[in-house]
Amino acid sequence: MRFLVIQNCAAEGIGLYEQYLVDRRIEYEVFHAYRGDRFPHLHQFDGFFGGGTPISAYEVNKRHFLRREWRYLKRIVQASKPYFGICFGGQLLARLLGAEVRKNPCMEIGIYEVKLTSKGKKDPLFEGFPDRFPVFHWHGDTFDIPTGARLLVEGEECRNQAFRYERAVALQFHLEVTAQDASRWADAYGDELHQAHKEKGAIIAECKNREPEMKVLAYRLLDNFFELIERVRCP
Repeated sequence: MRFLVIQNCAAEGIGLYEQYLVDRRIEYEVFHAYRGDRFPHLHQFDGFFGGGTPISAYEVNKRHFLRREWRYLKRIVQASKPYFGICFGGQLLARLLGAEVRKNPCMEIGIYEVKLTSKGKKDPLFEGFPDRFPVFHWHGDTFDIPTGARLLVEGEECRNQAFRYERAVALQFHLEVTAQDASRWADAYGDELHQAHKEKGAIIAECKNREPEMKVLAYRLLDNFFELIERVRCP
C-alpha cells in the first residue's frame, strides 16, 4: 500500500506514526499542503494521513490551501479510501461529514488520560488497548460526532476524542508526539502555552515520562488501522 501524509504546517509532522511507516516498510509520501502546491492525483495512493495545524477547521474558507484540502478530502471520503485524521485532520473530517467543530470550553495542553467508550471497547480499531490510557493534547477546538459515526474514545475536559466512519478515523488526541515534538511545538506556539498557564519544561517532562507507553499504543493503533483496512478490502 502507498500512503500520502498531508502536512498542514511546518511545525507539525506525524511523529511516531511516520516512524511506524518506516519501520513497517510502508511506502509513503509527505505532501506539504501549506505551501500551496497542487494536491497529487488521488489514484496514486491507497490511503491518507491528515495532520495538524493551529488553524481552526471552521476557518477553512480563509486559507486557499485548506479550501483545496477540503475538496480533496471530500473526494477521499466519496471514494471510501482509508483516512487517518489527527487533531485538525480529524476535525476537518468531522466538519466534512456534517458535524460541528467549535471551541472547547478549555484549551488542553500536555498529558491527559482518556478512556474507551463501550463502543470503543468493541471496535477493532482499539483492540488490545487498556480501558484508560495516556495521550498528548495540544488543542483548543473540539468536534461533534457525525451521523453514522461511532464515538470510540472520550475525555473529561473534552469529551469527543475519537470516532470512526467506515474506513475514516478522526482523533482529537496525539499518541505520536515525542518529547522532541513537544519542545518544538512549545517554541512555535508559546502564546498558547501562556494562555493555558503551562510551562515548556513541564510539558516536555510529562511527554518524556509517558512517551514509551504512548509509542506502544501508537504502533498498536496503526497495526489495528491497517488490519481494519485489509479486512474491509479483502473480506
